[in-house]
Amino acid sequence: MSYGFARGAQMYQQVGVSSAAYADPHRLVQMLMEGGLERIARARGAIERGDVAEKGALIGKAIAIIDGLAASLNHDAGGDIAANLAALYDYMQRRLLHANLHSDVAALDEVAGLLREIKQAWDAIPPEARGSASAPA
Repeated sequence: MSYGFARGAQMYQQVGVSSAAYADPHRLVQMLMEGGLERIARARGAIERGDVAEKGALIGKAIAIIDGLAASLNHDAGGDIAANLAALYDYMQRRLLHANLHSDVAALDEVAGLLREIKQAWDAIPPEARGSASAPA
């Protein structure tokens, strides 16, 4: 397991999922994205309820998950795609910080939409291609 995937597994375990230690790299990325989307959705609910502490905790976990995704990028193999994803993950983290500071559900929705698009592309990788694509671009 490379450093990025080890860090991704560690991030996911920190937010409460122990099965990450047994996941293959492709599944680990899927789990990180699913976890990020779940935390963002729950943070949206916390904003709507006015639960400031829960909102902050959930957004913090979503930021940590996106950090795990960014750490798993393979810049050597991924080239421009990896660089673009790194920039997008950075943008998403900044939008999440904004959402936390301003209780901005539109910013949460924006990040969730971006993460869903990335996840759909990742999910579409055929199983036979996953060996070569097991490290995110």
